[in-house]
Amino acid sequence: MRSRTPKVLHDLCGQPMIAWPVAAALAAGAGRVVVVDGPERPLDGQLPEGVELAVQPEPNGTGGAAQAAAAHLGDEPVLVLNGDVPLVTAEALTALLEAHAADGAQATVASMELDDPAGYGRVVRRADGSVARVVETKVAGDATDEELAIREVNAGVYAFDGRALKDALERLTPNNAQGELYLPAALDLLDRVGAQRLDDPTLLLGVNDRADLAQVRALAQARIHRAHMRAGVTIVDPASTLIDVTVAIGADTVVEPSCFLRGETTIGERCAVGPLTTLIDTALGDEVRVPHSYLVECEVRAGASVGPFAYLRPGTLLRERSKAGSFVEIKNSDIGEGTKVPHLSYIGDADVGPNTNLGAATITANYDGARKHRTTIGADVRTSVDTTLVAPVTIGDGAYVAANSAITEDVPPGALGIARPRQTNIEGYAERKRARKAPDTPS
Repeated sequence: MRSRTPKVLHDLCGQPMIAWPVAAALAAGAGRVVVVDGPERPLDGQLPEGVELAVQPEPNGTGGAAQAAAAHLGDEPVLVLNGDVPLVTAEALTALLEAHAADGAQATVASMELDDPAGYGRVVRRADGSVARVVETKVAGDATDEELAIREVNAGVYAFDGRALKDALERLTPNNAQGELYLPAALDLLDRVGAQRLDDPTLLLGVNDRADLAQVRALAQARIHRAHMRAGVTIVDPASTLIDVTVAIGADTVVEPSCFLRGETTIGERCAVGPLTTLIDTALGDEVRVPHSYLVECEVRAGASVGPFAYLRPGTLLRERSKAGSFVEIKNSDIGEGTKVPHLSYIGDADVGPNTNLGAATITANYDGARKHRTTIGADVRTSVDTTLVAPVTIGDGAYVAANSAITEDVPPGALGIARPRQTNIEGYAERKRARKAPDTPS
């Protein structure tokens, strides 16, 4: 991967790569999940709750990884997955386990046929269809030309009898060109090995570089889109839409083109999102409209509207039927039911009551250069255009603030706050200005 980040921790549609096969195993009914890590334990703290971590002391191959996990294994059937095959599904794993149980084999290999099998271990079958061996092809000398011509490959997923696996692992030797312990070599030590061929080879595509990751991401994203659309969501242009696997969307919501829905975002029913909208860890209630806006770690409740060209920052709450209009930025503020911030305003560290209207270019000056302070605005307040509220300050219920005011003191309920210089008109100013600029005339 040419990265400081461990391969299986690279992001794939909102989750680290390793989380995908872990989730598939759990969905297939795994009673416990063990992830094998390196001696520096980069995966520690990065795995779902309940997942156990085993440490492989040295990078001595897939067999060495299985040996590291052996202490966690019982005699029950064991499912072995690679951490870099994120597209594997619970359905495919269940089918493998069922085939393993029906065949009575000590191990069953998931296989697939590829047009270009380069880099994969080849599955060599006997005449009766059972597996004679799996031949690794990582370096020259691992396989013969005849074996390299085989298109059926080992997908890196196995079902084992637990006791037979532990016995085979104890007898593994590094008898290969790389001097590693190959898990497929354990198959040679068993009496009977079966194979379950997958109809969809994309399920077990591996990731070895960023080009592979991009290919897998495209397939994962298409899977996410299909699931939402089949659940009643309209995605107008899937090709331009990014939706993380962690996102939840209600029925009859329309996602317009060029939207990016990330993290733990939840969207209610009958919403209109986009076009050109980004939601990150954001919760939208039912019937919310968010065109052409950017929202991060905030909540917008039912019937509210945002945008276009709005920016809602962390800690923002827009209550029912409220509005953050065009070119509005709101941060760490509670905007009351039915309250409107129509346009060209910044509201930061504020609590605003219901049914208030903040005029264009209303600003809460929340930072004094050392500390941030809150502004409190009551219910049914009306601020006029170009108003600055210098925190900490309170505007009482039903109060008004005159245009072009810089409010530094509390405004009582029902009062009108005015904080601006009295207007002065200077007669003849334009004529005198023109006279000063006129060039000298020759005598």
